[in-house]
Amino acid sequence: MSIRRLPSELVNRIAAGEVVERPASALKELVENALDAGSEAVRIRLTAGGLELVEVADDGCGMSPDEMRLALERHATSKLPDDVLDRVTSFGFRGEALPSIASVSRFTLGSRVRGADGWRIEIDHGATVGEGPVSLPPGTCVRIEALFDKIPARRKFLRSPRAEYAACLDAVKRLAMARSDVAFVLEHDGRRILSLQPTTPPQRVAELLSAELDRNGIGIDCERNGMGLTGVVSLPTFNRGLADQQYLFVNARPVKDRLLVGALRGAYRDLIARDRHPIAALFLSVPLVDVDVNVHPAKTEVRFRDPTAVRGLIVGGLRAALDEASQKSATREQLAAPVLWTTSATYDQQPGRISALPTSPQSMPAGATAVLEEARALFDHAPPLPAPSPLSPKSRSIRSASRVARSRQPTSSRKLRTAWSSSTSMRPTNALSSRECVPQGKERRSPGSPC
Repeated sequence: MSIRRLPSELVNRIAAGEVVERPASALKELVENALDAGSEAVRIRLTAGGLELVEVADDGCGMSPDEMRLALERHATSKLPDDVLDRVTSFGFRGEALPSIASVSRFTLGSRVRGADGWRIEIDHGATVGEGPVSLPPGTCVRIEALFDKIPARRKFLRSPRAEYAACLDAVKRLAMARSDVAFVLEHDGRRILSLQPTTPPQRVAELLSAELDRNGIGIDCERNGMGLTGVVSLPTFNRGLADQQYLFVNARPVKDRLLVGALRGAYRDLIARDRHPIAALFLSVPLVDVDVNVHPAKTEVRFRDPTAVRGLIVGGLRAALDEASQKSATREQLAAPVLWTTSATYDQQPGRISALPTSPQSMPAGATAVLEEARALFDHAPPLPAPSPLSPKSRSIRSASRVARSRQPTSSRKLRTAWSSSTSMRPTNALSSRECVPQGKERRSPGSPC
């Protein structure tokens, strides 16, 4: 078997397998490109969870027609102007997203630079089908349709539209938290899901996380050895059964790193059950030379030069904040219905009711007046017992029929049932078998015989 150079179409599909796993990963790449282009507002449209349509429009710097053609080639990017890979500040830098996505979908790229005309390029699963001028506002608009439509082996591994939409929503939330200075609009199947205006990081986190975290959260702000940690975490008593609301960022880059997740879990050790998870949004600031972001094709993992120091900062900072708030407990809003209270006076006035408390001071022993007043005060603050609900005519007839059926039951059958109940209640549970019974006054039957 001889070694050969793979064709460019096959290379793009192989790269797409690393970068584009599902609609959410394609959406993440497009939104990151929009943010790196200096956008102030990003608009996202989804159809069927991204399986049919993913569209991202921004108001960034835009691209000229020549730059658009170059952007659709592999390893072509504008995010590494000085070829320094250990000081990357942009979200993307590989130059593989657009050609990889275009090789597995119907891809439309439209862009316009301010002061120039817009241009559009259409690609169908790696083959260019047309290009020409288009009317667009300044910025870039990318449409992805029929993802993996011509690759059944990849299409069958996609999940339902509901599950894919949940993954897309999670990706948008993470990027929106990372860039609180950018406006985001998300629409799914014609319905607006998110509409976020530029704001501060705490306000953006409050808009995207649980509303109850405002009362059950703890602010984090600590620094050690040139590294900083800010954000918010929930009280140990305010937790979830899934770890789906844990947002971790390294230098404003959303990541899902095992070291950071383990450090968060270690901070809550002995404070939370093993099958429960806290809510957290943590922003870690590390010098660029101490972190490597070129580890995972999707850029969701990072490598630290000193992982022990990073873990110590997270565990120590969270532990200190949790210890300071150890006296707090989670509170949840509960809307209580109004209650009609019964006082001692109205209770005694009810017909046929005998007062449990003496009413005349002459009938009480000396010194019992204060005790009586205290008892009446406690009674006045107690809610009344619920009144039994009246039975409907249908319920009365059913009860009457049940009594008649029991009265017509043979006496021997009633005696046998009573004897069986008394014998089983007096014997240990492990001494009975599921297929034998010992009625009172009868001989023990064989295990195989019915009762």
